[in-house]
Amino acid sequence: MQKDAYTLILEAIEAGTYKPGDRLVESELAERLGVSRTPVREALQRLETQAMLTRDGRSLIVATLDHNQLAELYAVRTELEGLAARLAARHATEEEIRVLQSMAADDRALVGGDPRELSRANKRFHKLIHLASHNRFLVQQLDLVHRSMALMATTSFAAEGRDEVALHEHEEIVAAIAAGDGEAAYQALKTHISRAFETRLRVEAGELRLR
Repeated sequence: MQKDAYTLILEAIEAGTYKPGDRLVESELAERLGVSRTPVREALQRLETQAMLTRDGRSLIVATLDHNQLAELYAVRTELEGLAARLAARHATEEEIRVLQSMAADDRALVGGDPRELSRANKRFHKLIHLASHNRFLVQQLDLVHRSMALMATTSFAAEGRDEVALHEHEEIVAAIAAGDGEAAYQALKTHISRAFETRLRVEAGELRLR
């Protein structure tokens, strides 16, 4: 199925093709995506309504999260992700658990490599936990949260040493889900997100270097 202009632009922001602060020009997007300007205009208006884009004079640019917005986003994400893990511990199928286990194992090969590749693997891992919660309303809310995560210019996996620690945290989360321990899964995932936020703050404060 052919993707619409909205999906294509959103995916480009999530992939880092368009970064916070980049200006999006309707005519250039239409040419790049191979579509007319009308669906691009409608897509840009929709993204602006969702606060993915903001106005700079007459131009639309990819939005940037300030410190307070980042803290608010992580506060919501921490609770929702923790809830997803708790529900996954109750409702995940055997197949979903096996795939989560294989993801955690396979991602070990990415340690020390391209942070963006590890970030993509991380998104797939978290998405499966969301789906394994078997709660469609929670999945919808987490999709909104993760869409806003695309407004961060860098991934916490780019910080030295974060990849190894994060993957160990993934293994703890999977172990709790596999054991059917909802409380342990909830706490493990909340801790995981909290440490990712801490890493991001330390990078911004200049305490940690990016690879």
